[in-house]
Amino acid sequence: MPQRMLAGLSVLVAILAAAPWWMPPWMLFIASGALAKGMAALGLMLLLRGGLVSFGHALYFGIGAYAAGLLVLSGITEFLVLAVLGTLATLVLALILGAFVSRYRGIFFGLLSMALSMVFYGLLIKLQSLGSSDGFNLGGIHLLSIPMQGTAGQVPTYLMTLVLSVLAAIGIDQFLRSRYGLLTKALRDNELRVEYLGQSVRQLVLLNYIIAAGLAGLAGVLSAVAVGHIGPEMAYWTTSGEFVFMVILGGLGHVAAAFVGAGVLSAVQAVAYAVAPNSWQFIVGASLLACIVFLPEGLWSLLKRFGRRA
Repeated sequence: MPQRMLAGLSVLVAILAAAPWWMPPWMLFIASGALAKGMAALGLMLLLRGGLVSFGHALYFGIGAYAAGLLVLSGITEFLVLAVLGTLATLVLALILGAFVSRYRGIFFGLLSMALSMVFYGLLIKLQSLGSSDGFNLGGIHLLSIPMQGTAGQVPTYLMTLVLSVLAAIGIDQFLRSRYGLLTKALRDNELRVEYLGQSVRQLVLLNYIIAAGLAGLAGVLSAVAVGHIGPEMAYWTTSGEFVFMVILGGLGHVAAAFVGAGVLSAVQAVAYAVAPNSWQFIVGASLLACIVFLPEGLWSLLKRFGRRA
């Protein structure tokens, strides 16, 4: 990574770390949600780099959230335990489903992933024990005896989300520089040549699928803790589409692009809803369309362009 870019990202992380001292509470709440969803978009970006488009990424986002919710209902309220077990639940499910999904490519992969997500959504709607269509609230979550919900818990929730997001970004960046990461990029161009290099394409797809699912599951736990509520809409196809929009908006040029896309989309949604609550979807859609037309490689390409000029 160029030293100038590394310095710029370090400054940005420092500014975000100091956000509780200069952001109002409502903005801190939006930032926590954006960072959590940016982590899910980061996993989706990994799949897209390998030429795979998932329209059902919200499946693991919802699994992580509901796994954390069930643990809270059983009396476990320590955040770190919820994060670890919620992520493990998504990894186990991804290993099982991935063995089947990794056989497919292109539109079949995307539609199959969406179908699995909608099956899970249908189950959540029917299960009265999980609140059916209303979901249920989370309460009493702590991080080493520090409350992580309500007004007093916004700061520790935001900081923990930021720390985990930075660690996830660093981990994926190192993965993309590794042998498997470089083969993932080659996978998008020519699967046959990847096989000639001695790497099983199906195993590589499965590995990327599991990593992406784990990130989405952790993002679901973080989002559930930040919002304090879990609902079946977390596994709905529109949530998966939101993750796709974030990746398109940010671009594939860097791991930070996923968080840029998530932050910009969350900000546009918040401003659009405040300005035009009855037609905010039109404003969001028009903004995304303008980005696709004028910045087909995403917002990160704009940052790279400014960096070259500098």
